[in-house]
Amino acid sequence: MFAYRAGETKMSRVSEAFNKHKALITYVTAGDPSLVVTEKIIFQLEKAGADIIELGIPFSDPLADGPVIQASHQRAVKKNVALADIFKLVGNVRKKTAIPICFMLSYNLVVRYGEEKFYSDCEKNGVDGVIIPDLNPDEVSAKTSNVDRICLIAPNSSEERIKIATAKASGFIYLISVAGVTGKIKGFAANLSEVIAKIRKYSDLPIAIGFGISNPVQAKEAAGLADGVIVGSAIVDLIAKKKIPSVSKFVSALRKSLNA
Repeated sequence: MFAYRAGETKMSRVSEAFNKHKALITYVTAGDPSLVVTEKIIFQLEKAGADIIELGIPFSDPLADGPVIQASHQRAVKKNVALADIFKLVGNVRKKTAIPICFMLSYNLVVRYGEEKFYSDCEKNGVDGVIIPDLNPDEVSAKTSNVDRICLIAPNSSEERIKIATAKASGFIYLISVAGVTGKIKGFAANLSEVIAKIRKYSDLPIAIGFGISNPVQAKEAAGLADGVIVGSAIVDLIAKKKIPSVSKFVSALRKSLNA
């Protein structure tokens, strides 16, 4: 269980998700195969044990994503799924659940939408956090609303970059398990524990490990190092193969491994 130190400011809904147990964060691409199905999957993920939902916002060239998630973005882009549609989706979801929802998207989409309007609409529709992989930590705007700015740190990040990222971040720290793109991996970076120690030196935010976690064994290993895990490609792959009913079973197995 993660807990803030005495004297910390009030936790956001995202940070609170780490309070009960090791947090399970699940990623799906919004609009793949359709926005209607995405809405149903969000509730499916929550029921199966997810603590936070990451919604990937479709983009023609998603940075840092491997072939599975890239293909899901292409499918959604072909259906003209737009950011405005996804805000509407979250607004509908908020009528039935308070599960934390984070957007993961290219900064290009934020710029096109208008940064001030983007964060305003995030708050208005119930988006709790934003992850922008192609934005350097020193370029992350100061938090001016209740929307968390979740920063990524890689195994090869310098201590200076870690210091900047932790100063800008809120909600949680997204720690990349291994250098590269999303998708299945054989193992985590050898220095992951050292990177976590450096992050702890500068921040009390919870740390979640993502990229490449594709089974319960890897999820349990990651949870042993950090406060939570992020699973994306394995879920997106099930959706792509039209095995949506299997998503619940898979996420339930991940939840069980984290609780063990």
